[in-house]
Amino acid sequence: MTRRFLFLLGSSRPDGNTELLARRAAEQLPTHVEQRWIDLAEHPLPEFGDLRHDSDHTRPTEGNAGLLLDATLDATDIVIASPLYWYSLSAPVKRYLDHWSGWLRTPGLDFKATLAGRTLWGVTALAHREQEVADPLIGTLNNSAAYMGMRFGGVLLGNGSRPGDVLTDTEALARAKTFFAQEAPLAHFPYERAGTAPTR
Repeated sequence: MTRRFLFLLGSSRPDGNTELLARRAAEQLPTHVEQRWIDLAEHPLPEFGDLRHDSDHTRPTEGNAGLLLDATLDATDIVIASPLYWYSLSAPVKRYLDHWSGWLRTPGLDFKATLAGRTLWGVTALAHREQEVADPLIGTLNNSAAYMGMRFGGVLLGNGSRPGDVLTDTEALARAKTFFAQEAPLAHFPYERAGTAPTR
């Protein structure tokens, strides 16, 4: 299957540090690899309504929900590019993942089966020098990938607060050169790594 990367930009600031870092990493992809970039601020999703015990979900075919659903299903690699906001994902990205819950329950969509085996990646810029503060964001993406049976390529971390700061983070820029070239393992929940997981 030809690899198709979907880059989802979750910042509230255009051309922010996270996007700059994601684009540096994307520059290293082979020219035959398809890239699609969608700014979630420009394509906002409605608030997610949890209908799982009330009624059937219907497949969105129009508007931003239809656009993002189709783009997600078409991608072999999904890149969540979210700044670290209050130690986790930005609100537009969290809303996008919330909509996965509805898509999982949409009859005939086979959302989980379609994404199984595909790869989830993350890119984030943070103001802290201590990268451990991004652990909640990394955990959310890893566990989401594990639930979906996806691979997880990890999160490319860069340091930056003011616009353009990340371009002075030489270590992050060096990691960006090989980030998407690495082999992404099948994602596991932390308790599965400890060998205590039930059989799925």
